Amino acid sequence: MPEERVDTIVRGGTVVTSSNVMDAAVAIKGEKIAAVGPEHLMPKADRYIDAEGKFVLPGLIDSHVHLDGHDDYALGAQAAAHAGLTTLVPFGNYALEGDETLDQAVRRIQEEVNASAVVDFAFHFILQNRPSILDSLPQAMALGIKSFKMFMTYKKRPGRMCDDDYICNAMDMVAKGGGLLQLHCESGNIIEYLENKLIADGHTHPENFPTACPDWAEEEAINRAIKMGAATNCPTYVVHLSTQLGLERIKQAQAQGQKIWTETCPQYLLLSDAEMAKFGPMAKIGPPLRPEDGPDQDALWDGLRQGQISLVGSDHSPHPEELKKPGWDNIFVTPDGASVPFGSPGIETVAPLMYSEGVVKRGFPIWWLARVMGENPARIFGLYPRKGIIQSGSDADLLILDPGVDRVVTAADHLSMAGYSLFEGWKVTGRPWMTLLRGQVLLNDGELEQKPGYGKFLTSESPVTPLGGPVD
Repeated sequence: MPEERVDTIVRGGTVVTSSNVMDAAVAIKGEKIAAVGPEHLMPKADRYIDAEGKFVLPGLIDSHVHLDGHDDYALGAQAAAHAGLTTLVPFGNYALEGDETLDQAVRRIQEEVNASAVVDFAFHFILQNRPSILDSLPQAMALGIKSFKMFMTYKKRPGRMCDDDYICNAMDMVAKGGGLLQLHCESGNIIEYLENKLIADGHTHPENFPTACPDWAEEEAINRAIKMGAATNCPTYVVHLSTQLGLERIKQAQAQGQKIWTETCPQYLLLSDAEMAKFGPMAKIGPPLRPEDGPDQDALWDGLRQGQISLVGSDHSPHPEELKKPGWDNIFVTPDGASVPFGSPGIETVAPLMYSEGVVKRGFPIWWLARVMGENPARIFGLYPRKGIIQSGSDADLLILDPGVDRVVTAADHLSMAGYSLFEGWKVTGRPWMTLLRGQVLLNDGELEQKPGYGKFLTSESPVTPLGGPVD
């Protein structure tokens, strides 16, 4: 009989799962992981990759990404690949003008991704404030879209803010289809009142912006989200959690057994409202950066340590500086009455920051990174066990991380068109030495080996409960 062989063996590294580390080799055949274990038990391979002195993690996933505007799917994928990511789960949008249905938008985006991307893509969809769009929601779910997002705020942004009854109707349909509803939890009516009052009083400098979005406005909206999720039996996901108050309410619901999960982002873990003086409108994000002397950062890190916060995403939402600069004069509205854009770039900094600040600086185990940027996003967004885990039968997606390299974050090295970073000048440890996507080398010592079109559009299944519990 012919000798059994595999295509590739990654050997010599420390293999990282979502709960453990081990000295092992990873055998790859085709697009899948064939085996994980001692090298001497592995079959022969056509190619060997020496990962000595490095961590071998599952391919990392950024599951909170906006690529429907200034960074497109092609550019966003290249930026992600250079940053060591292998899968993105951005928000898809249907055309606001015309009568495009959700299923038509899914097919359109699938063609765009398959033609232009170098990493794999799954998708959420934003349900704008147009109730008629729910008519095509079942068809979108049948095409593999199981996660949807709605906004409870942004009255100044046409089509964004959704009423509670509309949210409940969507939750009911999503739950029946085996999906998940994400909510941007801030009280839009309260924030609109506070914004207008600040504008009337002439308090429109960037440093005034956080005043319009207090922590209790996030908590109040989270409370409504929890209650609506319970009423409709819909798994609910709070995006970009930023406050201790909001976390405490989520912990209560989790303790009662409700399917309520949440994420946070590097900007809430590491930055504060002090950045408004330095970056001004570039640091206008929603929810806002919280007080420098407040309890929120420590609470969020503790929520990650205790497992109540399931994952970390970037909330990458880039806008060119020229669109944000009017916010120096009025952080709320431009001279023509439009809202000054929210958001900042983050796709190229989320993984290095979480390794440096979480693992190296704060002593989180390396497998925590595999959990919050690998297995848990795969579980919540219907990609598990295909993605997010190193085990036989899963996609051969790997990040080989060199822990011995120190770098400095600078936007000049980034591909995003934003041209700036709120983390400019931050020192980070670790470098993505190599990534593999479905068995093929994607990133090799800073260079991409795959061409646009290698990435795939992924269909999602129903959410699976994420891993929780303390990581100490």
